[in-house]
Amino acid sequence: MVRDPALFFRNCDRPIVIFDEIHQLSDPSRVLKIAADEFPKLRVLATGSSTLAASRKFRDTLTGRKRQLRLVPVLTGELAAFGATLEKRLYHGGLPPALLDATKQPSFYREWLDSFFARDIQRLFAFRDINRFNALFEYVLCQSGGQLETSRTATSLGISRQTVESHLRALEVTQALTLVRPFHGGGQGEIVRQPKAYAFDTGFVSFARGWDPLRPSDRGLLWEHLVLETFQALRPDEPVRYWRDKAGREIDFVRPRGRDAIDAYECKWNPDEFDTGAIKVFRERYPKGENYLVTPLSGPSYAKKSKGLEYKVCGLESLT
Repeated sequence: MVRDPALFFRNCDRPIVIFDEIHQLSDPSRVLKIAADEFPKLRVLATGSSTLAASRKFRDTLTGRKRQLRLVPVLTGELAAFGATLEKRLYHGGLPPALLDATKQPSFYREWLDSFFARDIQRLFAFRDINRFNALFEYVLCQSGGQLETSRTATSLGISRQTVESHLRALEVTQALTLVRPFHGGGQGEIVRQPKAYAFDTGFVSFARGWDPLRPSDRGLLWEHLVLETFQALRPDEPVRYWRDKAGREIDFVRPRGRDAIDAYECKWNPDEFDTGAIKVFRERYPKGENYLVTPLSGPSYAKKSKGLEYKVCGLESLT
C-alpha cells in the first residue's frame, strides 16, 4: 500500500495515520519524509523497535521533521490502571502481559527473548546465531546495573570482542539496553570510560538472575532501574550519567543542568540506607546543583539536611 507513498497519503481519508513497527518497511524514512514534506496537514505517528537515526534501514535521519518519544515499560503513575503494586512492577516488570498476570511465568520471558531476536534483531542487523546473541543478552541482564567491560564480557562468553561490541550496539539501538556513561569534568581520580549497563525492564532482570521470589535486598537495584526508566520517559533527549571515583565512591545518576549546574540523584528503596559521603565529595568538585534522594515516597517531596549536606527527598512523580 505504501509502495507509492504519495498516492497512499493522497487517498488517506483520516487526519492521522499510524504506522506500527515501521522499521519493517523496506525504506521507512522515505515514507515518513514524503508525509512530512508533501502532506504537512497530515499527522503521522510511527512506532518502531529502533531509533530512526540508528538503524541501517533509515537512510535519512529526518532532522527537523520529527519529534521523538521513548516508550518505556509501565511507569509508577500508570500502575493503578493495571491494578498492580509497585513491588509487583519491580518483580514482573512493566510489559503489560507480564504485569497483568497473577503469577510470574518464566515461559513469557523466554518466549519474548526468542521473539525479540527473530522479530527485531535478525531483521534489522542480520545476525544469525540466536544462541550467541541470547547468551550475551542474558549475561547483560545478569550484570544489569553494574559496569560493563567489553573484553571481560568476551572472555566470559568465549566470543570475540568485535562480536560483543556489535551485539551491544544492536541492543542499544533497539533500546533493550541503556549504557549510562560516566560523568567527569577532567578531575583526577574519576572514572572516565567504563559505562554501566541497564536492561530495559526489571522483570527480565529478576528473571535472568533467578530472583524468585523477590527478596528485600533485591529491590534496591530494581528501583534504580525504574528511576532511570522514568528519566528516559520524561526527558528522552537529555543524557543521564553516573559518577564514580577511583576510591569507589559512586552516585547513581547525575544530570547536567545549564552551563555549570549538575544535579545528583541517589536511588534508595530504603531511605535509611542513604549515605551522604559520595555526594559530599562530588560537591567539593562540582558545587553547583541540586541533590536528590529518590525513594518510593507516596507523599510530597521535602528538604532534609544530614551531616552538612542538604538534599530533597522525593518520589518518582516529582522527577522532571
